[in-house]
Amino acid sequence: MRNLIALVLLTLTTFCHARINVAMPASSGRASWYGSREQGKKTASGERFDKHKYTCASRSYPLGTLLMVKYPAKGTFVMVRVNDRGPWVRGRILDLSEKAATVLGLKPYGVGQVEITPVQIWRNQ
Repeated sequence: MRNLIALVLLTLTTFCHARINVAMPASSGRASWYGSREQGKKTASGERFDKHKYTCASRSYPLGTLLMVKYPAKGTFVMVRVNDRGPWVRGRILDLSEKAATVLGLKPYGVGQVEITPVQIWRNQ
């Protein structure tokens, strides 16, 4: 229950302070997910991969970019942070962490068509 409340608060906070970054275009394509085999390995950002976090691998978006990923087949979406490079399979544009794929409803299918919108977080300093 605490995890659900934390997720809702994170989502609300993100959308209250988020603005679409027009410098990076939205895109769509096929996404897959990765999990246990990569658990604990270093990512391109230098951090260790954690299949329980909301992260993804992208070849085109800069590391650290926040993305809103929509899965139209299920009508779901999730916010993820780019922390790795990939996927290295032709025809795919995003590799989601196992947690993100589960929340989207994509995990049982392995691969699915998604819509990606880059989001920039504005922080008051």
